[in-house]
Amino acid sequence: MNWDEIEGNWTQFKGKVRSQWGKLTDDDLHVVKGKRDELLGLLQKRYGHAKEQAERELDRWAKELK
Repeated sequence: MNWDEIEGNWTQFKGKVRSQWGKLTDDDLHVVKGKRDELLGLLQKRYGHAKEQAERELDRWAKELK
């Protein structure tokens, strides 16, 4: 799935994001509003991931969405 679809249907995907990355709070997800770069930054901050690792995780997660 591409990010335009994820961003456009963000309220539907917030639960899936929380399931995948439990350290993210509801407030975090409210601020992100489906924006990939915002979510990428939060993954780096909350999980201590390097940018490349966070990007791989996000891309893998988005690819698996149906």
